[in-house]
Amino acid sequence: MISQGPELLAPVGVLIVGLAVLYLRGNRSSLPPGPPRLPIVGNLKYLTVLGKPRPWHLFHKFAQEYGPVTYLDFLGRPVVIINNARAADDLLVRRTGNYSDRPRLVVGNEYLSGGLAFPLAPSNEIWRKMRRATEPQLGVKSLMQYENIQTDEAILFAYDMLRRPDKCLENILRVTASVILSVVYDQPPLRSLDEPSVHVMDDFLHKLNRAAQPGAHIVEAIPVLEYIPTFLSSWKKNAKRDFQKFSSMFLKDYSTVKERLIDEQRQSLLAKMLEGGSRHDMNDLETAWAAAMIYAAAYDTTSATLTWFFFIMIHFPDIQRKAQEEIDTVVGQSRLPSFSDTKHLPYVTALIREIVRWRPATPIGVPHASDDYYNNQLIPGGSICIPNVWSINRDPDVYGADADEFRPERHLNPDGKLKDETGEGHFTYGFGRRECIGKHFANKALFIDITMILWAMSIEASTNVPHISEDSGEGIILHPPPFECRCKPRFVGVEATLEQARNVVLSAHHAR
Repeated sequence: MISQGPELLAPVGVLIVGLAVLYLRGNRSSLPPGPPRLPIVGNLKYLTVLGKPRPWHLFHKFAQEYGPVTYLDFLGRPVVIINNARAADDLLVRRTGNYSDRPRLVVGNEYLSGGLAFPLAPSNEIWRKMRRATEPQLGVKSLMQYENIQTDEAILFAYDMLRRPDKCLENILRVTASVILSVVYDQPPLRSLDEPSVHVMDDFLHKLNRAAQPGAHIVEAIPVLEYIPTFLSSWKKNAKRDFQKFSSMFLKDYSTVKERLIDEQRQSLLAKMLEGGSRHDMNDLETAWAAAMIYAAAYDTTSATLTWFFFIMIHFPDIQRKAQEEIDTVVGQSRLPSFSDTKHLPYVTALIREIVRWRPATPIGVPHASDDYYNNQLIPGGSICIPNVWSINRDPDVYGADADEFRPERHLNPDGKLKDETGEGHFTYGFGRRECIGKHFANKALFIDITMILWAMSIEASTNVPHISEDSGEGIILHPPPFECRCKPRFVGVEATLEQARNVVLSAHHAR
């Protein structure tokens, strides 16, 4: 009987191997489609591509080749790219409870931010506390109290653009930083970008955006590298140092507001958060980081969108003139635009929506984490799910066959009214429970800044302007290529009107 053992084992072994092959084939066929994977390493060759600028173009190529959901594998770590609006809605909105978590972001969230960058944080208690503390302050009704600040800053912005259009990017960064600092920390308007708080935030955003980009740090794909001692790991040493530096600066700005609140009744978004501090149960460091993350979330995205606005207006002068004709009809030349004009300027609103759709500041969304089934395809446990906003905003089923074209009219009915007055007209602000809480602030800032600029001046090319299809990116933020423009007054007296309004704004702040 012993001699018969090998003979009996052979067919059993063949059967086991056969069943294993069938099992693996079955599992493999249930995964979403994607580029071919190698044994063990999977799609590791794409990791270096993702860590370079503009990974959304690679994702868009995947969308065209593999459809609404693309599957990648990095050393056994599943990555799922969501490429169209229906899949994004089905998964990230309708099943938001399954997708509200974030995958572990070792460098950006845990080390660089100490777990306090709540837009990147997993669905833990820190995230819930910070979300509860900040979301009410950024609602539509709450933001009405800051409309005067946003209008004042739009006046200073338009004045600067008429005087120094060659400083277009600098003017954009100044107004964006200034309005956020005023709203969040009750600071006076910035006269320049040469302020310590601006430099620190620029440094923070540069490093955070870089850390949040898929593929930027190999430790995200090979977590065991985290256990290398700090003195042998430059990323860990730098991130720990930066966390201390940024925390110190955020606490300084926080303490200034807290001390002022004791003696004065001046209000800011941070002051509102402090008033409800006992309800939110956050310590000083957590509150300081929550306020700083509002600044961080708004600064890069709003400034990038404003830069795209100028670049796009140069390339589409007919669209610029059409928006200006609507503003002339509603506002005229005897007064400045205001937020009360919003409902009467549907084409301007459609123009802004189309800019945010066509050139989203964040063309890939912050990753979600989940395991799920979709259309009989397995999204494995521990998957990193990345909304490919660039492709979703170009979904022909939503935006038509001309989705790649810039056309504000797609957001309007034949009678010229907005198709959806309560919606966004794009997917740039995210999905479900992880939707950007600052979207109302961004919309208001873009409306008053863009309307003020279009009311006051015509935007023209200064030199040879790069082609509209070109773009540049750092981390997960999309920027146009460097360009120059000219800004010409649209009617007699506009410069004097803006100068007078500017002097009133600055005098009011000097008197405080």
